[in-house]
Amino acid sequence: MYLTQSLHRAAQQTPDAAATIFGDRVRTWSECLDRVARLAAALRSLGVGPGDRVAILALNSDRYHEYLFAVPWADGVLTPANIRWSPAEIAFSLQDAGARVLLVDDAFAPALPAIRAAAPVLDTVVFCGDGAVPEGALAYEDLLAAHDPVPDARRGGDAPAGIWYTGGTTGTPKGVVLSHTNLLMSALGSAASGEFMTPGGRLLHAAPMFHLADGAAWVARNAVGGTHVIVAMFTPRGVAEAIATHGVTDVLLVPTMIQMLVDAPDAAEFDLTGLRHLIYGASPISDAVLERAAKRLPTTEFTQAYGMTELSPVATLLLPADHRVDRLRRAAGRAAPHAEVRIVDAEDTEVPRGTVGEIVSRGGHVMLGYWNRPAETAQAVRDGWMHTGDGGYMDDEGYVFVVDRIKDMIVSGGENVYSAEVENALAKHPAVASCAVIGVPDPEWGERVHAVVVLAPGAEATPEELREHTKTLIAGYKAPRSAEFVDALPLSGAGKILKRELRAKYWSDADRGVS
Repeated sequence: MYLTQSLHRAAQQTPDAAATIFGDRVRTWSECLDRVARLAAALRSLGVGPGDRVAILALNSDRYHEYLFAVPWADGVLTPANIRWSPAEIAFSLQDAGARVLLVDDAFAPALPAIRAAAPVLDTVVFCGDGAVPEGALAYEDLLAAHDPVPDARRGGDAPAGIWYTGGTTGTPKGVVLSHTNLLMSALGSAASGEFMTPGGRLLHAAPMFHLADGAAWVARNAVGGTHVIVAMFTPRGVAEAIATHGVTDVLLVPTMIQMLVDAPDAAEFDLTGLRHLIYGASPISDAVLERAAKRLPTTEFTQAYGMTELSPVATLLLPADHRVDRLRRAAGRAAPHAEVRIVDAEDTEVPRGTVGEIVSRGGHVMLGYWNRPAETAQAVRDGWMHTGDGGYMDDEGYVFVVDRIKDMIVSGGENVYSAEVENALAKHPAVASCAVIGVPDPEWGERVHAVVVLAPGAEATPEELREHTKTLIAGYKAPRSAEFVDALPLSGAGKILKRELRAKYWSDADRGVS
């Protein structure tokens, strides 16, 4: 199994069909194969060899699609950079992965000096935008024109396909290494549900393509054939217009995006009846948003995918029929066709149905490991079971319900925020003596990053001051959107902060333990 397999098949069977639609630019599958083979040749000429990491920092585009194919074609390893991170965080991921080549577009070219300064491993930048080529960078289209196509390395199987960086519970991001088998197992298993992707249909990429959620949809679309419709980034009107104009049948969105789409007045003028499947993840959808979405999208079926990057990323699916059962709307679904899922206690023993424990999953979708972090890999994957860090229970029919996050991860607007990372940034403010960061309910973001702070004696600070301080150290979406000041934090007998007590007053009236 290898990612480029689907490109060969599409170019053979539907050479003149649209592979990508990006604005006014339409490329066929035969054109796509030719451009991918030329980009792979260019990468090899730049010194990319077997297993070398090639990064990209860009908004969604048809060139991002070509990158995803060309790197494995050249026998390299994908390293998508998080576009929402600060230059320092991006540089860390490039340096950690050892990525010597970076593709960058117009939106992020201004960050190049800061990234280069903090990531000395980087020696080649390829500009994949449409504007002026930055100084010291190579032009994407010139590289394609200057190189003849090269044969596909057909990198595949258990060889690493890519490294996707996630927020770090210890304060620095971790690189999740996924193989070709991992990615294809998750995609094919999800497609086997029959409710994930319309065969031969059109998938809209509105969620960021650097994120594995969209990446998984990209792999699934290639597996079942069809066309990729791409918008640079999510806007309600842009998504509605793309669905109506290009005959989009499938889209992946996070619940926040769904809410914005169905509530936006300027999106209401577009006909969305062609949309067949809406896949969502990161958090369950509220009943109120689901009801509004069902009215706005009466011909669309909803599927929730639960998982994590380490699971490539799907573990369970809540299918359209499940959404029509009231009690199941709070569930995360049942084990996907490719996955085994169970709930275990601290000794990794499966607990009785209805008992809360840790959600674990096993199968061909479990990551190869964390990049250069064998100890953390061994802790996360035990006896083949990936420990998600999520607390939940399973009912008698195998439906999984998530009730808490063991790792204190906050999901805000579909983005993962790890509390330790925010706490480390907050602690660098001179007025902060101690702090804890938790997720609290938010009607717009699902969860909001909230700081509980003990000030140093005689010190003063405002919530906005602390927010602006953290934004100088980490990405803006991770910065606390609210804060409260207390005299002391609740501690356990072992001296650990009792975050459950901090959360209690915010979640006691919520309809679930986490949003």
